[in-house]
Amino acid sequence: MRNRRRRGGSVLCGLLVSMAGGILAQGYGPIKTLASLEKVDDQPLYVMRYEGDYLLGLTARFGINWSLYRRAERLVNPDACTSFVAFGDEHESVFARNFDWAHPSTLLLYTDPPGGHASVAMVDMYYLGLNELQEIPWSRRVTLLAAPYAIMDGMNECGVAISQNAVPRRPMPFQRNRPALISNQVMRVVLDRASNVDEALDLIDDFNVVFPVIGCHLHVADTSGQSAVVEFTGGRMVVLRNTRPWQVSTNFLISEERPVGARSQCRRYSFAYRRLESVDGALAQEQAMELLAVASQWQTIWSVVYNLSSGRILVACGRDYGNVHEFHLPMLGREQSPDARPQRKGR
Repeated sequence: MRNRRRRGGSVLCGLLVSMAGGILAQGYGPIKTLASLEKVDDQPLYVMRYEGDYLLGLTARFGINWSLYRRAERLVNPDACTSFVAFGDEHESVFARNFDWAHPSTLLLYTDPPGGHASVAMVDMYYLGLNELQEIPWSRRVTLLAAPYAIMDGMNECGVAISQNAVPRRPMPFQRNRPALISNQVMRVVLDRASNVDEALDLIDDFNVVFPVIGCHLHVADTSGQSAVVEFTGGRMVVLRNTRPWQVSTNFLISEERPVGARSQCRRYSFAYRRLESVDGALAQEQAMELLAVASQWQTIWSVVYNLSSGRILVACGRDYGNVHEFHLPMLGREQSPDARPQRKGR
């Protein structure tokens, strides 16, 4: 499985390198972007602020060539990742996610594209060809220009958050008049263009969504209390909206299993659901991180909690929950933080 995973990653990396080359041709903005790279944790965890455009308009218009991904299609689905959203606290709504995978190198990426929403997102640097590097020389940084398209979860300035979790692969919907985008690119479209869950769902439905490595479902939420898990099964897109002030997604198709309350085949789903049910979805951000810690696994690469109300972000790397990093994204219509630089928060 490791070799097949590596082949799938190399295919994705090849596409991202070609995209990075096109972005680099734009001038000084890419140089400022690469110069902003900063290591804040020995996991390693890097932070980078993207300057300017990354050609999303062209990507969304024309899509990708699915034939590039055929050889990465058949991979074993891992038992990995937990996402939940909690709306019960009257002062804050939080979206939390454990990324359980095999690649330790992580990038927290800020973007603010022309004509789009500012956002922050987590990137698995393996897909940029930069795994397990404690220092990244300038000669290796060009692939970072494709980082906006290698995101695994994120939040925008409107309070819209999105993540993807691995699930068994099922027949995907396909319409000839729609461009095809890989799931990471679709999440980028959502963060750049959606101001609420309904807009996010409409945007997702505009594309033929491709999962080049493993099957996934998407989890999207906003600060109004709306949340939805989007699954692709039986040749159609299935939308599962929250009916309580919380929602959980892990690594099974909810539309197939149809769990009742906390009764699920997935231990992590059941645990998170019971915890959220016990407090009626009212979790402060630190409590959400504690829930992620209990739900974490040996391969948890990062745990992140996005505050959809304030823009505060907490990140723990490699299950080091005594060393939580704090970041901030200025939110539309809310009081802005005077300093959005990363802070280290020991607990």
